[in-house]
Amino acid sequence: MDVAEFRSGLRSWLDENDLSAGPDHTLDGQVAQLARVRRALYDAGWMRHGWPAEIGGLGGPAVLRAALGEEVASRDLAEPGIYSMVEVLAPTMISYARPVLAAEMVPLLLSGREQWCQGFSEPGSGSDLASLTTKAISRGENWVVTGQKVWTSLAQYSARCVLLTRTAPGHSGITAFFVDMDTPGITVRPLRTMHGVDEFAEVFFDDVAVPGDRMLGRPGDGWQLAMDLLPHERSTCFWHRIAYLYSRLDRLLAEAADHDEAALGAAYLALHTARCRSHATQRRLAEGTRLGPETSIDKVLLASAEQQLFDTVRDLLPGVLELAESPWRAEYLYSKAATIYGGTAEIQRNIIARRLLDLGRD
Repeated sequence: MDVAEFRSGLRSWLDENDLSAGPDHTLDGQVAQLARVRRALYDAGWMRHGWPAEIGGLGGPAVLRAALGEEVASRDLAEPGIYSMVEVLAPTMISYARPVLAAEMVPLLLSGREQWCQGFSEPGSGSDLASLTTKAISRGENWVVTGQKVWTSLAQYSARCVLLTRTAPGHSGITAFFVDMDTPGITVRPLRTMHGVDEFAEVFFDDVAVPGDRMLGRPGDGWQLAMDLLPHERSTCFWHRIAYLYSRLDRLLAEAADHDEAALGAAYLALHTARCRSHATQRRLAEGTRLGPETSIDKVLLASAEQQLFDTVRDLLPGVLELAESPWRAEYLYSKAATIYGGTAEIQRNIIARRLLDLGRD
């Protein structure tokens, strides 16, 4: 099935099947809506396109998943950030988990029966991921994990976690595990952000026993797993996010009394530039190209476009952010994190300078 045929069929199905979100816009409501949407799309087959048959998929290129997420985001069927987590975690499991484990677990995520999280960042190692200190020590057939993670999205809702630990010094001493979140010794504490949502959490691991067959890859493969995961975060996930931001630009056009053509044009141009770059990334992904540091460009462009869009909202809808209980307020505040989440803008520019432009460390 090609993309045009897939998109046409999907749109017809979505027009006939009402998956629109209900009145509950809390995080609890968003997570429940996400599970509902995934389950409906999976049962109808749409969520299985673009995934390999080995994990219950229907095959076809990954770009079909991008088209699906674009429709979900542009129709406001699910919050795009939490919807797109599947595009980070499922490919990681397919690439690094034992085939039997991937075949058992990935359908649970795709079908909405489970939510998963990603345990990477720590209080002392955010963008500097290689400095993580959460330890895993081998004890018989298990590994025992002790440490703390932070900024773990949706940890309080998650059944499983893709977890990075330290098993030896250096980059080659980072090892990944697939951990059940109900294992004794795990404590989750949600964190409230400035836009009033407990999307993140800190997670504590106190002598948590993880079976050896839950290791992802081999000991020391964790750093490479992280490097393979991040480009997925910045490819299909970003395509979904851009579709969502276009829908917000349309809403701004409908609500703004003052159509400042220069400001609106600049916001549109920033989004269009990010979309063109993301389209090129999607094309490389469809061709089977291994994505690498060049996706840092996608991250910088998307973050800039998102902040410019919501700054334009502030300028063209005076008082709405400051004086009204409007959905725009939370979105504007969330946009301020765009240059932080998924790798800070400063780190991304350093990667572009050093690894793409060969400008050295000075």
